[in-house]
Amino acid sequence: MADYHDKLPYMVRKIINRQFKLSLPSGKSAFLWGPRKVGKTYWLRHHLSVTDSDISPRQASVSGAVIIDLLKTDVFAEFASRPALLRERYQLHKGLIVIDEIQKIPALLDEVHWLIENKGISFLLTGSSARKLRRGHANLLGGRAWRRTMTPLSCVETEGFNLEDIMLSGLLPPHYLSADPIEEIRGYVADYLKDEIAGEALVRNIPSFSEFLRVAAVTSSELLNYTNVARETGVSPKVVRGYFDILEDTYLGFRVQPWRKAKNRRLIETEKFYMFDIGIANYLCRRCPKPGTPEFGKSFEHYILMELKAYQAYKNPELDISFWRTAGGFEVDFLMADKALALEAKASPRVHEGHTKGLVALTGDGPVKKSIIVCLEKEPRTLANGIEIAPWENFVRRLWSGEFF
Repeated sequence: MADYHDKLPYMVRKIINRQFKLSLPSGKSAFLWGPRKVGKTYWLRHHLSVTDSDISPRQASVSGAVIIDLLKTDVFAEFASRPALLRERYQLHKGLIVIDEIQKIPALLDEVHWLIENKGISFLLTGSSARKLRRGHANLLGGRAWRRTMTPLSCVETEGFNLEDIMLSGLLPPHYLSADPIEEIRGYVADYLKDEIAGEALVRNIPSFSEFLRVAAVTSSELLNYTNVARETGVSPKVVRGYFDILEDTYLGFRVQPWRKAKNRRLIETEKFYMFDIGIANYLCRRCPKPGTPEFGKSFEHYILMELKAYQAYKNPELDISFWRTAGGFEVDFLMADKALALEAKASPRVHEGHTKGLVALTGDGPVKKSIIVCLEKEPRTLANGIEIAPWENFVRRLWSGEFF
């Protein structure tokens, strides 16, 4: 870690162009979900020119956009004790109303529903956890609001992007920009356990959940085995399954489903789980990946998936991402759009024939439109069997240009 910290002050990192876009038509509302510190509030304040509700609520009720920040204790206390204040203060409002961290007061959604239906007011409702809303059967507006998700940074949103360094810093904006990302991540994990888990009473046994986080990070990108994780964590498989659900509901992880449409082969149908950020995953399992090691290869695969998930969130929400694995051991890391693209991530400076075995086996189980190995080679090339070898930066730029979908 010392060598990593020593070189950080000499790095120049910038966030240049977030790919997240949201243009709400008049009278339309939306939910904006995403993990904490992913940049939701920053985006709101720099793209919507919002005014804080506690500055001048009467003036804000006439025109313009207003933000109700439920992370402020006085604002939270006011609306938690009387949700009807939302209707009383803003029923004449003509612009957008933003409610930040809406999951803190689920009862506000009934007032939001009423104002949408009766006054035609537009809302943007942000949150870092949908679990409390779902468990409490909160009013999720019955299709009256769009759903959008903000993800950690993509390479195309940054300057100074260095693959080896982001394995430790991760891609949450404040961690990516920090001169000491390890300290930032340490605080992030502690705050998550305190505020999101303990504060919202999502689990009773915080020590066991803390140990579960470490085990989940170690097994990130592997086939899910609830029994093995339960053994390492010291709780039952049923509890572990619930813990994974909590990570998904708080946007700190996601499951990737296996491809199940086999023609000629018996497939593994166990899902995989990935942490939402590569830096968080490596911190939790005390991993410092170096090029040429298995850990770096695992982290490289994780990073490529993060790019795919960001592209999916911002450009193609209907894009399905799965993996292909046979009972005989053949595997393809990612399969998308009904086999329009098959992708292998190999952290190797030189791709050889052994790296192509999974993709070749996949084509024997039905046609694949395009097969690519994303790697650390310097120049793109195409093999005799049609498999493309793509340097990772080349692939990422082509992905975001819309070439594949």
